[in-house]
Amino acid sequence: MTESDLIALWIKARWHLIVSQIAPTFLLTALVGFLAIGLDGADLGVKIGAAGILLASGILGAVVQISAANEGLAVIDDLRMIGAPSAISRRIVASAPWINVVRFGTPAVFVVVYLALLGAMFLPA
Repeated sequence: MTESDLIALWIKARWHLIVSQIAPTFLLTALVGFLAIGLDGADLGVKIGAAGILLASGILGAVVQISAANEGLAVIDDLRMIGAPSAISRRIVASAPWINVVRFGTPAVFVVVYLALLGAMFLPA
């Protein structure tokens, strides 16, 4: 694979990382809004449904993030083996440690926020 091919794969993996965060972020934000207007007082079935939708979206988002991050790390591994890498390749390789933020940090933040919102929905005030 050429350096250009690897850079194109990196761009694609990075785009997947960005897009995978949109739905969970939107749903977390929406749930905060719904709680502000009274979701915590809704019927139990509605609250369970909201929690389930958020959980499913979060799991899917995390799986996509982890997968795209792993693909990005594979591209970085291949870029490291190029004899005379371009400046952009060197920058991509240098970003490798930050991929772990996406693989572990972002899903961890989602879990903490999700648990806080579950508490707000189901625990008495």
